[in-house]
Amino acid sequence: MNNIKLTVSHAPFWHDGDSLFQMNLNIMIATLPVVIFAIIQFGAPAFGVLSLSLSSAMIWELIMNLVSKKRISIGDLNSAVIGLLFGMMLPATSPWWLIVTGTFVAVVLGKMIFGGIGSNPFNPTLVGMAFLMLSWKVFFDFDAAYVNYDFDFTALAPLAALKLQGAAAVTDLFPLGDLIMGRQVGAIGATFGLGLIIGGIYLILRGYIRWEISVSFILGIIVTAYCFKLANPEIYAGPMIHLFSGYTLMGAFFLATEHSSSPANRIPMFIYGFCAALMIILMRNIGVYADGTVLAILLLNLVNPLIDTIRPKTLGKGGNNA
Repeated sequence: MNNIKLTVSHAPFWHDGDSLFQMNLNIMIATLPVVIFAIIQFGAPAFGVLSLSLSSAMIWELIMNLVSKKRISIGDLNSAVIGLLFGMMLPATSPWWLIVTGTFVAVVLGKMIFGGIGSNPFNPTLVGMAFLMLSWKVFFDFDAAYVNYDFDFTALAPLAALKLQGAAAVTDLFPLGDLIMGRQVGAIGATFGLGLIIGGIYLILRGYIRWEISVSFILGIIVTAYCFKLANPEIYAGPMIHLFSGYTLMGAFFLATEHSSSPANRIPMFIYGFCAALMIILMRNIGVYADGTVLAILLLNLVNPLIDTIRPKTLGKGGNNA
């Protein structure tokens, strides 16, 4: 009796010689401009947060491998990427227990409990972030987090200021050049817009993320924010403030593009990216959170299986053979 099992999955089926290790290593390389800038701007505390986040994420996966008696899988660097991105989304003053708790939720509950890499329906990094933001929101008050820092620019988080004061009051406080070059208060890896763009373009050119998601995501931010600004320019900011502040560019290139939780087909990719951006602006402008990136992308992760069923109809139709 033939016991051969067939594995059915999304195309492509031809291996290009790449590996999970190489892909994750390249994602980490793409974050280097932002990470280096963050350590220069926020100092040793930022390095400590990133180091603890990366290492604790790998340790949690190792523990799960040992407990479940499965192959040690930390060598593929997937948990390292989860930990690095998670650390980039935290303020530099985060306490150690917050980081360790967040990486536990991200790796164990967001990834390993579903079967490991490729099986997670939600972005593990965002699962951990959502848990922390809902449980200890106070630690994500970036204005308070950096109160003891002496910056030579406006030491306010742009989106929080926008939420409290409106667009008319804050537009002059945050020149576009400052936002692009990271002269703003925010998460460790989310302030340097130019660095995030460079890293994202690198990943697109190397083929590790799909440009369809990133481009439609950015387009969704621009279109939706512009519509709100047309409706009431005194309250709602223009597209550039939304694009270059908060977690927006991290979402466009490093979060929404996570392979297991994003679409595999081209048309769904455009829909997924645009709708995620639409939800972000809706949450920012009429919701209670200053930055809705985390929850918006998780929401699109939830409906991703439905979106991914949308595809062009095939030409012609088959018939029965006589």
